[in-house]
Amino acid sequence: MGSNPSPPPLVSVVITVRNEALHIDQLLESLLVQDGPFEVVLVDSESRDGTREAAEAFSARHPGILRVFERSGSRGVGRNAGVDEARGEFIAFIDGDCFADSQWLKRLREGLTRSPVVAGRTAVVGKHRYGQLERVELLQKGFDVTFPSCNLAYRRELFVSLGGFDTRFITAEDIDLNMRAVQAGATIVYRPEAVVYHHMRTTFLRFLMQAFWNGYGRKQLTEKHGSLWGRYRLRQLIVDQRGVMAWARLTAALAGYTSRVATGSSHRLASERKAPEPSASPT
Repeated sequence: MGSNPSPPPLVSVVITVRNEALHIDQLLESLLVQDGPFEVVLVDSESRDGTREAAEAFSARHPGILRVFERSGSRGVGRNAGVDEARGEFIAFIDGDCFADSQWLKRLREGLTRSPVVAGRTAVVGKHRYGQLERVELLQKGFDVTFPSCNLAYRRELFVSLGGFDTRFITAEDIDLNMRAVQAGATIVYRPEAVVYHHMRTTFLRFLMQAFWNGYGRKQLTEKHGSLWGRYRLRQLIVDQRGVMAWARLTAALAGYTSRVATGSSHRLASERKAPEPSASPT
């Protein structure tokens, strides 16, 4: 008689949220239809709009799927705390203003059987004028390390060995993690079939603030890793801009980068990351 096939590895979906009451039900409902086995670990960062209460109500309606914790701090702090609480061999990250395609976890799990890091495709929904403009790729050892953590999966063993996200980053903590993974010899596989839908920014101000902090994070990356953008010349970046929104994003990003240059001298990032943050406390 043939032996029974082993069950697929457990995937822990880790979510960090702050004031995402508008989107949280859609996100959690999209996870219900994923291929198992999986669990959902949600870390709330002091939401004041009912996000945590909505998540806890969902957990009560669907017992055994979702666990809710509270931990204040940045996305890196929250994600590290979520992984501390996770039980899965595989870890998949998604954000509170996103929702997943029904095949999302299946495709990520397939990728993780062949590579320790898998990135999916992120599609934007909403008002196109505030849409996600094209990413500026950053290659390390032939791999694009700019895949965002709203649709990113790691084998837990690798994530832990890297020390998790560097919590000193305001943004770009996902790029830093991907860089360290590649530097440690890992490969990153892109699975475009693993789709996450990301709600566009709803106002021009939020669009600009996102660009500002992206620029700020790029400067933090150069502090930790040295010059990374040598092949990107300012003149070429200017020539490549198409349309008012592209120009607005570039201007805001440059402002964020310059802000870090002007104000960050007293707390430059060294190459060593600080000790991991303590675990989240359950609510």
